[in-house]
Amino acid sequence: MAKSSQQQPESSRTRRYARRLPLVGTLAAGGVLLLAGPAFAHVSVQPDGAAAKGSFATVNFKVPNERDDASTVKLEVTLPTDHPLASVMPQPVPGWKVSISKAKLPKPIEMEGEKITEAPSKITWTAEDKGVEPGQFQQFPLSVGQLPKDADQVVFKALQTYDDKQVVRWIEPTKEGAPEPENPAPVLKLTAAEADSHGAASDGKNEAKDAGNTAATDASGSDTTARVLGGIGIVVGIVGVGFGLFAGRRRSA
Repeated sequence: MAKSSQQQPESSRTRRYARRLPLVGTLAAGGVLLLAGPAFAHVSVQPDGAAAKGSFATVNFKVPNERDDASTVKLEVTLPTDHPLASVMPQPVPGWKVSISKAKLPKPIEMEGEKITEAPSKITWTAEDKGVEPGQFQQFPLSVGQLPKDADQVVFKALQTYDDKQVVRWIEPTKEGAPEPENPAPVLKLTAAEADSHGAASDGKNEAKDAGNTAATDASGSDTTARVLGGIGIVVGIVGVGFGLFAGRRRSA
């Protein structure tokens, strides 16, 4: 009887712990979500394909709405001045109008044999309707070039404006080895430079050359096959003639 009375409190405590576990798990999950939430809300830039040094590329500025009580109605992206991008062409985004501001370069640059004295300095997208509503995101594609040849990344500073006039400034630099800042600036990582700035044209020539080599190989293979088949036909013909002569002699005998 004494043993039974000791086990009863243990059983009661076990049941209480079991009831508390779901609550603890929920609080822990909520804490993880709260910590992870800001990471998903960053304005970021992503390459649509390889972003190679010295090349032209299409990039996407991804703008998620990190608020549940307002919509994003404007995005302003400041282009770098230390590595100016002489060619900037936005892709039309339904429901948004876009404008490009230019600035005079402190030092002219040369691109495609032309001297460039001014370059785009800022791109502004403004919503014509509801903008990016809570729980949604929007991508803003941009063709840019030439990307710098002497840098490993391009840093863009962005301002995100809401319909209640709040502005989130994504302009803080991210330092290697340091914690990520609260509002990091979008960063486009660059890969190794291509052998030729006109990679597509070079690839096209190489593809044409490879196609020619393949065609020549196929033609050579076909010619060899034809010769072999022709030789076999001649041998078969000779055997057939010999067999016919042999059969004729046997009938005569």
